[in-house]
Amino acid sequence: MNDKASMWLMSHTSYFKPEHMALIQDELARVPEEKAGMLMALQLKNPTTILIVSIFLGAYGVDRFMLGDVGLGVGKLLTLGGCGIWSIIDWFIVMDRAREKNFQELMRVLGLQA
Repeated sequence: MNDKASMWLMSHTSYFKPEHMALIQDELARVPEEKAGMLMALQLKNPTTILIVSIFLGAYGVDRFMLGDVGLGVGKLLTLGGCGIWSIIDWFIVMDRAREKNFQELMRVLGLQA
């Protein structure tokens, strides 16, 4: 793995699920040096930030809009977070959803489909 890719991975470890890390390390080991610059420009979603937004603005669907789940965001907005129940459930799953979205985006940038 080149130095840029390994530094990028070390600084973004919390953005991915632990079970994806082995695959990510293998794929980053194959990344050519000229493609490593694309990793620096990759916009990932911070799971902790998504959780904080979910706690304070989850009833309005802001967390789902940030993750790109527009349909679910509209649903949460129209029902005010499913009368609060949906919002509370999302507190427990939104961080994993953010990590899954980050993994999908990384695989897309690397030219793989996850």
